[in-house]
Amino acid sequence: MAQADPARILLVTGMSGAGKTTALKTLEDIGWEVVDNLPLRLLDRLLATRGAEGAEAGRPLALGIDSRTRGFDAEGIVKRIQAMRGDGADIATLFLDCGRVELNRRFSETRRRHPLAPDRPAADGIERERELLAPLRHWAETVIDTRASTTNDLRLEIRHRFPTDGSGAPTLQVMSFGFARGLPRNADLVFDMRFLRNPHWVDDLRPQSGLDQPVADYIAGDPAYAEAIPQIENLLLTLLPRYAAEGKSYVTVAIGCTGGRHRSVHVAERIAKRLRDGGFSPTIAHRDLATRPDDVTEGARAGSSGDVTH
Repeated sequence: MAQADPARILLVTGMSGAGKTTALKTLEDIGWEVVDNLPLRLLDRLLATRGAEGAEAGRPLALGIDSRTRGFDAEGIVKRIQAMRGDGADIATLFLDCGRVELNRRFSETRRRHPLAPDRPAADGIERERELLAPLRHWAETVIDTRASTTNDLRLEIRHRFPTDGSGAPTLQVMSFGFARGLPRNADLVFDMRFLRNPHWVDDLRPQSGLDQPVADYIAGDPAYAEAIPQIENLLLTLLPRYAAEGKSYVTVAIGCTGGRHRSVHVAERIAKRLRDGGFSPTIAHRDLATRPDDVTEGARAGSSGDVTH
């Protein structure tokens, strides 16, 4: 096998309708060289050509491969990746996944035929494709589930996960969210702040958020705060260099509370600042900050009858 170029190589694959085209277009926009549906027998020739291209050889290469690719064989592709790594290639795999119900909806809305079921219901093609791709999904270092993602969400995530700035450190995001509105699907580490007292049940604090100082002071006044939060920060400062050493390119730290407006927002802001002070460069996102305060969402107030979910 030809010696692979030392620049990064990313194999982009996954379920039809899960966002592969969007991912490849985004990678191209941020500076990757992109080749889609290349016959696998031509892969060695492509890599050899890149090695002779001088400046172009330094660009990372994204290869789009799916069940329509000529000569497709998932187990064979996994073996080829292993062999390329043995030859010194820096190669990783991105698998774009999506649930059956959402994929069915997408094919129905666009009136597209599934490539593996041109004369049958899309559901048949989806199940067949999932079986064919199973070895690649199992092997992939990065799996992005797009069932709850918009096209723009996926673009942003690809930009975060696969930057071309040459940095060896993982791209780091700290996110706040509300458990009542669902877990973030692609979070790597999740911390639950529902053990802290809830500003929602203080009339003056309810309309404010974790970005406001009175809310921050109220949360920080919880007896458990001073001991628990620094331990979480120290854990992250220990783990993140290990992720970098293992070659992980993207880490999302998700901080949750019930509604996603008070405790999680404040703690996410504090943790992001601590990580910046520790030499990291996290971005921060508050998924549910714009939602309205709601007693039903927040659950039972402390001291009331029934389960306490605050």
